[in-house]
Amino acid sequence: MIKILIADDQDLIRESLKIVLDTNRDMNVIGLVENGNKVLEFVKKNLPDIILMDIRMPELDGVLCTKAVKEKYPDVKIIILTTFDDDEYIYHALKYGASGYLLKGCSVQELTSAIHVVMSGNSILNHNITTKVIKIFHQMAQANFTIDVDERSVSELTRTEKNITHLVGNGLSNKEIAEKLFLSDGTVRNALSSALSKLNLRDRTQLAIWAVQTGLAAKNELN
Repeated sequence: MIKILIADDQDLIRESLKIVLDTNRDMNVIGLVENGNKVLEFVKKNLPDIILMDIRMPELDGVLCTKAVKEKYPDVKIIILTTFDDDEYIYHALKYGASGYLLKGCSVQELTSAIHVVMSGNSILNHNITTKVIKIFHQMAQANFTIDVDERSVSELTRTEKNITHLVGNGLSNKEIAEKLFLSDGTVRNALSSALSKLNLRDRTQLAIWAVQTGLAAKNELN
């Protein structure tokens, strides 16, 4: 059973999401809170598997709350669910450890699917958000923000790991990468984990930025 906490400052949104999600046999909404401080209080007593987090909330917003939760409870998954798709929000939410970013206009099916994807260890982005994320990566690659990687580590990457990194840099999900490379989801996850380990990078976001900075993401053809 997936234990879900919903954080949103609008009563109607919280109650509506609870009704929708509780219809799934494998999901149980265990809490409804209206701001980031309430999230932190709740998580101390009732550890959820995943939090659906609004961005703009009073007292403590969703971005800073995401940072606080992930620092203390790194295993708790967070999906940002908001009406705002501002670049700065996207960047900071992903930077602090959010596993997904969806707009509130998404369908019920998209939301339930996103929860399952994130719980399986993958990330999810609304289609409208993906292009913004790629743009942010390119902007960061052209600025002073750099990801340093030992060149000897780069030479240790296998062809599959390089191809996967190329596609991560283009914003593809694990499922999309698996389909494009004719690999299983498990193979993609393992290769991605191996690439991160070899390059000594923390997460998928850093890998994507590195791929853009080095030009790996811009290659027209895979090896």
